[in-house]
Amino acid sequence: MSITDRWVEARPWLGTLARLGLAAVWMIAGGTKIGDLAASGRAVAAYKLMPVEVARVVGAALPFVELALGVLLLVGLATRLAAAISAALFIVYIVGIAAAWARGLNIDCGCFSRGGELAPGQHANYLPEILRDVGFLAVAGFLVSWPRTRLALDEWLFRGETA
Repeated sequence: MSITDRWVEARPWLGTLARLGLAAVWMIAGGTKIGDLAASGRAVAAYKLMPVEVARVVGAALPFVELALGVLLLVGLATRLAAAISAALFIVYIVGIAAAWARGLNIDCGCFSRGGELAPGQHANYLPEILRDVGFLAVAGFLVSWPRTRLALDEWLFRGETA
């Protein structure tokens, strides 16, 4: 069996791991924020990239978007679309964190927490957050390129089609 044949055989299972891993990321991220939408709005506002009222609406909607992406990826439905939206969100998150870092803001990114401005004496460490999101972006990119995975509704719905 050639390396190409092994790759073709392994790719759907690697995609399954990527899909389920990304689903977990979104479910955890959305789940930590869904109980306090006002805090999520304050976290987005802390980036100071948009008017406060707009940031509050975006912040309140974000957990629902994250949970919806998590569910779609978990069941493997519209995997390419969910992965593409995920990739776009990770790019927005990377740019937002980098902008906060460049402007000297001292905030918690709010990715897996309530976020917002840090208490005096606490200092943000943006590089690990950016690197983490670059890794998630790579996983989403894999799924955009190869969305057909095992144990997915897409696999059952689109049997016989190639992607």
